[in-house]
Amino acid sequence: MNNNFLDHQHNLRLRILVVDDEPDILELNTEVLKECGYLVDAITDGAAAWAALQCACYHLVVTDYNMPGLTGVQLIKKIREADMVLPIVMATGTLPVWEFARNPGLQPEAILFKPYTITELVSTVNEVLYAGIPAGVENRQPSPKLRRVG
Repeated sequence: MNNNFLDHQHNLRLRILVVDDEPDILELNTEVLKECGYLVDAITDGAAAWAALQCACYHLVVTDYNMPGLTGVQLIKKIREADMVLPIVMATGTLPVWEFARNPGLQPEAILFKPYTITELVSTVNEVLYAGIPAGVENRQPSPKLRRVG
């Protein structure tokens, strides 16, 4: 088995929220992560994603940056202000460098630059989710480093 793809049975307990306003990207990311055994919810905008985060427990958010209403960075800000221990992967074609420079605490655990491959998506999700997990999902802590892919 390829090292980038972890045991599907182990992934079954992990829930991911995927947020993107581009329907094709949202559908592809959702289907790929489901194929890897993750539980995945797909949301088309940041405001709806924030509402979903109030109703369900997630282990990871994969979000676009440039979305109408609530951007990916604004979503990250809400998550951080609510003290949610939730790692975030930003999958974007536009990197908001100025926003990260102004507030370094908003940097996600990883960034995927569009266009990215399926392998890059899965590998990044796995790396962020499984970074520093001693034994069990309940002890997981977000990775402190920013990993840029692409």
